Amino acid sequence: MTTWLTLEDACQQLQVRPQTVYAYVSRGKIDVAPDPADSRRSFYRAEDVAALQQRKQSGRKRETVATNTLFGAEPSIPTALSSFWRGRLHYRGQDAIQLAERDTLEAVAQRLWDTARPVVLAAPGVSAPAQPGRTAAFLVLAQRAATGHATLGRTARALHEEAQALVGHLAVALGAASSGPGEVHQRLAAAWGQPAEVADRLRQAMVLLADHEITSSAFATRIAASTGASLPACLLAGLATFSGPLHGDASGRVRALFDDVARVGGQAVLDRHLGAGLPLAGFGHPLYAEGDPRAAALLARLSPPPAIADFMARASAATGLQPNIDFALATLVATHRLPADGAFALFALARSVGLLAHGMEQLSMGQVIRPRGRYTGPAPASAVPR
Repeated sequence: MTTWLTLEDACQQLQVRPQTVYAYVSRGKIDVAPDPADSRRSFYRAEDVAALQQRKQSGRKRETVATNTLFGAEPSIPTALSSFWRGRLHYRGQDAIQLAERDTLEAVAQRLWDTARPVVLAAPGVSAPAQPGRTAAFLVLAQRAATGHATLGRTARALHEEAQALVGHLAVALGAASSGPGEVHQRLAAAWGQPAEVADRLRQAMVLLADHEITSSAFATRIAASTGASLPACLLAGLATFSGPLHGDASGRVRALFDDVARVGGQAVLDRHLGAGLPLAGFGHPLYAEGDPRAAALLARLSPPPAIADFMARASAATGLQPNIDFALATLVATHRLPADGAFALFALARSVGLLAHGMEQLSMGQVIRPRGRYTGPAPASAVPR
């Protein structure tokens, strides 16, 4: 639950003057809310103040900064792609949940890639694989990475053209038609035998999933891009990281939960997890204390099977946690009986747009990412006294 502090309390906790608190607010480091009883006063989010206090106490020693840079206490990579403001995801300053009401993945790609030219995510002339899915997708990326051109010395326009062809080819590998009328969500829905109504939900989901600031997969993509690796190699590095169950394949854990619910019932699954102190896959998100707004937007347009709807209500009431985007994505697949690996396909296809945006943004910085190690093993043999 969010708590609030007065200006005086915030100043005392941070040991700063009011002007400094105002500066923190203007830079988005402290959330502020008006005092309903006095329009001349404001309240300041206590959690933000506490985070700043902890950051100040950690100091700026080289070792502390290096550790924080890698493990998230102090993000260190500048980006203009996406950000979080007032508990909402934004793409280049625009609310992603609002964009998902109308935009396509192509429009989001144009926004994130910062290009004036319309983006077309098609791959005319590319043959569909015999068995579309993640195996075919990774094979396509590996083959293109092996022969791709380095990104150094190429114009932004050339990179944008390659990026849209790359996403189009990936879409075919994941099951979409290679060409034809409509955007990529429509070609994917047609290949999956879904009507226009479901196609629009696929569109909404992919817009919501296109980027999420500096994730592990975005960082991996940026590392590859910083060396001048080809775009398919950058995307392969990112999607390989993305494929882990604690990242892009988290909806697979939710699907396994749904299988348990179908087999033994929602209450039995809930009792087993809570009794053993096990977290429920698909509930809660560290970046959204008040609930994942992406999940709320997607779930609002779904009518899930009764067993899943009942389990969602019971689990939220018992844990106090709201469903996250992984739960919503698994629910979308279950509701419309999409392919078993449909959640991964949707997520990987959508996030490929954001990963390529991170790769191209990193290129513009012209700096190789090379973190320093902190050796913690035994001393070298030559250093041991004899």
